[in-house]
Amino acid sequence: MKILVIGDIVGRTGRQLVQRLLPELREKYGPALVIANGENAAGGAGITPAIARELFGYGIDVITSGNHIWDKKEIIPFFDQEERLIRPENYPAGTPGRGWVVVRSSSGIPVAVTNFAGRTFMDNLDCPFRCADTLLSSLQEQARIILVDFHGEATSEKQAFGWYLDGRVSAVFGTHTHVQTADERILSKGTAYITDIGMTGPAEGIIGVERETVIKRFITQMPQRFQPAKGPGELNGILLDIDEVTATSLGIKRITECG
Repeated sequence: MKILVIGDIVGRTGRQLVQRLLPELREKYGPALVIANGENAAGGAGITPAIARELFGYGIDVITSGNHIWDKKEIIPFFDQEERLIRPENYPAGTPGRGWVVVRSSSGIPVAVTNFAGRTFMDNLDCPFRCADTLLSSLQEQARIILVDFHGEATSEKQAFGWYLDGRVSAVFGTHTHVQTADERILSKGTAYITDIGMTGPAEGIIGVERETVIKRFITQMPQRFQPAKGPGELNGILLDIDEVTATSLGIKRITECG
């Protein structure tokens, strides 16, 4: 089974890239499922119900997120309407939404998609390792193929999470830093892993943001109002190849498309 995962969608540029390039990627790779991280899809910070519907309309099957999921408050009641939009599972009990969903691929096979957030240089959430143990014990009864979006800052924490889940899930892919890493591989027990799948958005900004604003913040150490950069865009992501019987990964390929 081929599964396409699209890196963090940033602003209008990112959404337009998905609209324009996803049909070509579907024709080229024939994915049975398309997943994308959408936490920055609305102006570079957060996501709205209208934009979530827009992305689903382009052919995305599941939208994962991260620490910016709350930046647009109108998204909170939307969690009760749309289970295919998920937030990190390791937020405290009582937080709106949930961190997993089971969907069916185009061939009818159940696939679980989960979302966790790191804690190193991030918010002090519940332990993602222990939360994963609890969640997987129930998810494995619903789907053999389990995909994990680990939204984190530190490469060490992401790698630790990948090795911790090796053999228990089909893939662990990192998001959040917006910089695609070149360490994609199949771990020893069959789990596909990459530290960060990258970003889908403005290619000539700094992690998708206007360069001048980011540079000014580093120089002055003063708060700045970030805006998505303008100009050409780039779509980053990965293509997973998963054995439908064993649920182990057969391949993981980095994707970079200019738009």
